Amino acid sequence: MWKKTLVEMIEELRQDENVIHWHELEPVEAKTRPMPAFLDERLKRALEARRVRELYTHQYSALEAVQKGENIVAVTPTASGKTLCYNLPVLQKIAEDSTSRALYLFPTKALAQDQKSELNEIIAEMGADIKSFTYDGDTSPTIRQKVRQAGHIVMTNPDMLHSAILPNHTKWVSLFENLKYIVIDELHTYRGVFGSHVANVIRRLLRICAFYGSSPQFICTSATIANPKELAEALTNRPMRLIDNNGAPRGRKHFVFYNPPVVNEPLNIRRSATVEVNRLAQEFLKNNIQTIVFARSRVRVEVILSHIQELVKREIGPKTIRGYRGGYLPKERRAIEQGLRSGDILGVVSTNALELGVDIGQLQVCVMTGYPGSIASTWQQAGRAGRRHGEAVIIMVAGSAPIDQYVVQNPDYFFERNPESARINAENLIILVDHLKCAAYELPFREDELFGPMEVGEILEYLQEERVLHYNGGKYHWSHESFPATNISLRSAAQENVVIVDQTETANVKIIGEMDRLSAMTLLHDEAIYLHEGVQFQVEKLDWEHKKAYVRQVDVEYYTDANLAVQLKVLEIDRTREQSLSSVHYGDVTVNILPTIFKKIKLTTFENIGSGPITLPEEEIHTSAVWLELKIDEPEKSLEHLLMGIANVLHHVVPIHTMCDRSDIHVVSQIKAAHTGLPTIFLYDHYPGGIGLAEDVYKRFDSVKAAAIDLIRRCPCENGCPSCVGMGFEGMNVKQKSIELLNRF
Repeated sequence: MWKKTLVEMIEELRQDENVIHWHELEPVEAKTRPMPAFLDERLKRALEARRVRELYTHQYSALEAVQKGENIVAVTPTASGKTLCYNLPVLQKIAEDSTSRALYLFPTKALAQDQKSELNEIIAEMGADIKSFTYDGDTSPTIRQKVRQAGHIVMTNPDMLHSAILPNHTKWVSLFENLKYIVIDELHTYRGVFGSHVANVIRRLLRICAFYGSSPQFICTSATIANPKELAEALTNRPMRLIDNNGAPRGRKHFVFYNPPVVNEPLNIRRSATVEVNRLAQEFLKNNIQTIVFARSRVRVEVILSHIQELVKREIGPKTIRGYRGGYLPKERRAIEQGLRSGDILGVVSTNALELGVDIGQLQVCVMTGYPGSIASTWQQAGRAGRRHGEAVIIMVAGSAPIDQYVVQNPDYFFERNPESARINAENLIILVDHLKCAAYELPFREDELFGPMEVGEILEYLQEERVLHYNGGKYHWSHESFPATNISLRSAAQENVVIVDQTETANVKIIGEMDRLSAMTLLHDEAIYLHEGVQFQVEKLDWEHKKAYVRQVDVEYYTDANLAVQLKVLEIDRTREQSLSSVHYGDVTVNILPTIFKKIKLTTFENIGSGPITLPEEEIHTSAVWLELKIDEPEKSLEHLLMGIANVLHHVVPIHTMCDRSDIHVVSQIKAAHTGLPTIFLYDHYPGGIGLAEDVYKRFDSVKAAAIDLIRRCPCENGCPSCVGMGFEGMNVKQKSIELLNRF
């Protein structure tokens, strides 16, 4: 059968009436500098063997700054050769002094494994006796001892550093005594809760380095964000030099905004983005064009995967299309990455797990299901197509969500705006106390000792009163029997994950994945359909107490979606902005979360075909929130509708201004708030203690409000639709009324 080329398919796509914006990025030539004279001859030879005869300008600047003893953060686009920014200075230092050590931190095990392969190839080509190892949960006990004693370069992730390396630092003396460099790759991923935890892990790491007499330099690399220097300094508590003079070449890229056709004119309802993504991806795959599809959630990944596998199984076979997301086991993920590099796998449907720099070869097409939620994330996903040279196509298919419609209909907003800032709050009290416990277990605290930039005497006294620490000889010592790091997860507020057990074959019961507790409430309840690699499993029992979900393979025509009941109670008001008809507050709240019912949604038409109850205990979190109160006289039914519409718009606008995921901040509207009886919209951090997102919204509320009003105003509907504030009431212009209400704040 005759196959079309990518060039032919680009021309066809240009004619598609649903393409509403076409942005072409011209090819860029490389900017280079000659190899520096001081570079070790063996290293030069190894680079020559890899056809690297000159360095890109950013690689040269990074090497030069590190040689001068500076801490650096290198910020360039995906696939621009950032790896050499740290491998060159590290290998050079070890070539000069074989006792030198380096610690590489990657946000995921997949990245560490990927980088180890590339680094070991360079070392082999150098012919040098330099040992590099990954140290993670998959490292066998026999190799672990070798890594601790002989590893020049140890590659790990923050979780492993936190729970295995730092608490056992006495086994790592040769690493900590000789540690010259700490490499932090994919810096932009360390934001929100995860970043706040990692900042504290790095404080603990530097404390142990000081104990062993080393003072390592930091080499950080990041995708494009607005504040890389600020983020790197907040994470490491060290001054940073920014390197952003990108010299890497780039092939021609076509960035296409695609808006599905309207199927209901009066209500401005469009065809499902998922349906259009399925169709577009199918066309590229049938023509043997390697394609990556991104989706926002695990469930959406599995729904799209099963559709595409079904559509193309006759032409190219379903096994050439794979899924990729958190929850898959490491062996599965390695096999998928290898299949993409070799070309055996033609297409992959992924969550943002593949945004990061795992080498998956030269994909030609990237299709996004909806706006990924931030400009930085969108460029990361787009960077997955055309990673090396040649033409590439990126298609963003808009969903009906307000922010999707706003972005595709206002392309200047996206293409002319800087990426967002990444934020952390290392002083979050819950996170800080957890890491002070870990730090005290690792080394006793002196009375006047700082933890990073912080004075922590009062917290240490409190922990002594709680009998967690024991004070003796001017120092606070760990006095508890437990091992603190094992109970602290860096990834979420919940401390334990739910393990998913497949019992389809009674003779071969096996674990197929895991999930955090809050997600498990809505995705792993009894009778939920859990999707894994396109295969459907029904949850037969969720054992909440023992954190296990027992599943069995099924073949049904639906997936499930759960509803949550949320109640909020205001504990304390910290700040207030009063107006005559409204007020905006910031403070502490408790949030009670209870899953109530689940719906069965048909895979083909997305219609509701049934429901059932969920019986799980309520979860309570104490967090920070912003809430908007209205002093208004309005019929209750219409006001409730208006509040829900405004809350929906705010839930889409806020993540853009705070660089968080939509799941990091939740928005709830109440017709009568418990503490005042007034109509109120709450925006709260979805993590115990809060991580500064709600506070950020309070500080920049005027710009958040302006963006929400702009989104509603620009929506092409007349009187409200699912892409802005929802459907209107008879005789009431919901759009106009929502703008009026927002203008009162």
